Amino acid sequence: MEIAWNAFWFIVGMGLLVTVHEFGHFWVARKLGFKVLRFSVGFGKPLFKKVGRAPDHTEYVIAAIPLGGYVRMVDEREGTVAAADLPRAFGSKPPWQRILVMLAGPGANFLFAILLLWAMFWAQGVVTFKPSIAQVTAGLPAATAGLRSGDEIRFINGRPVRDQVDSTLGLLDAISDGGEARIEVRGKDGRDRELTLNISDPDARRKLTEPNQLEKGLGITYWMPVVPAELAVVDPNGPAGKAGLLAGDIVVGVDGTRVRNFLEFKSYVNARPDKDIVLTVSRKDTEFTRRVRTVGDVVDGKPLGRLMIEGPQDIEKYFPPEMITHPGVFAALGAAVGKSWQMTVAQAKFFGRMLTGAFSTKSISGFITIADVAGETARSGAKSFLMLMVLLSLSLGFLNLLPVPILDGGQIVFQLAEWIKGSPLSEKTYDFGLRAGLLLLALLMGLALFNDLSGIFAHT
Repeated sequence: MEIAWNAFWFIVGMGLLVTVHEFGHFWVARKLGFKVLRFSVGFGKPLFKKVGRAPDHTEYVIAAIPLGGYVRMVDEREGTVAAADLPRAFGSKPPWQRILVMLAGPGANFLFAILLLWAMFWAQGVVTFKPSIAQVTAGLPAATAGLRSGDEIRFINGRPVRDQVDSTLGLLDAISDGGEARIEVRGKDGRDRELTLNISDPDARRKLTEPNQLEKGLGITYWMPVVPAELAVVDPNGPAGKAGLLAGDIVVGVDGTRVRNFLEFKSYVNARPDKDIVLTVSRKDTEFTRRVRTVGDVVDGKPLGRLMIEGPQDIEKYFPPEMITHPGVFAALGAAVGKSWQMTVAQAKFFGRMLTGAFSTKSISGFITIADVAGETARSGAKSFLMLMVLLSLSLGFLNLLPVPILDGGQIVFQLAEWIKGSPLSEKTYDFGLRAGLLLLALLMGLALFNDLSGIFAHT
């Protein structure tokens, strides 16, 4: 059931982003007079096909394999072109127009991410997770550098830090670029201090850039609001529902130990598949206990306990009011552009450092991990899923601009070379480039799949 849920939301999400990407190519190509033969979402056998109006009779297709898509235009390189279609063929158009068509796909993904963020910021406000340190683990690099519980990070290597995203990206940037981070903090006493975090060992630096390793490796925990273990949704046929628990109940204890928040409760249950546990529950200021037996589930090869419940969907109600701003329409747009730019620049910088070995390649995820995250965020609510769409859309735009021949960026390089040369490149050059591009893409996909499977087997 978990696999089917994840697969469904993966197809929904990637189908949407691929459609956006290919529509960018399609729209600009049509505006510039290219003849489009087919607009396809997915590869392989068509599951749905509609033929457009004359004179082009463009085919609109949804295909069986939802891992990409394409826009096929009339192109002399793919066969004989009718004389009437030659002026609208891909190779007959000037290089600058071909480049615009290639840029339009990634551009559509960037624009989609910005518009989605803009709508979210405008409708729901902007939540700022303050970059305050809740806990520091003794003996680890952050404590050695002098970081303390209650410190608020204000600058990293001279750059201002506004929230936890700034702090995380700033630390990753510094650690993967020599290992030294000059940090200015403001303590609980209101005084500013400067300290230096230095990770001299290259292997230790690379380890910190692996997924979910930065905070753990440095020995820090950021401040987060306390979210009680409230049951937002209770499956009536699940263990909690059969025990008489209802939506709105708050779990305040498990097996005689008080529960401080939902994460503690979830971790406790997940660690006990097919076990009896005693819950202390608060309902309308009245406490009672229920004995519940968890059901066992397997996720990524790891056994987990479940109660068939969901926690609070809207955690923003637990944030202090001063941490949520409600910008106007133009301020929300500016915030969306700024956040999209920040994430794209960081992505480009860290990808470049992967090529030099300064940043871990374990950060590259494949379709298995993306499907898991898609399912998890969909279960958490619309806002989480839409934020994932923003991140994936920015990633899709960036990756397609890489100068790999089979991607848009590589095609742009071909068009620039032809523009500079003043004549078409030879078929041999195109063929070599495409073969090299397929090899590089296969290696990248292989690495992503290896990371996915490593993550699964690490939990078996």
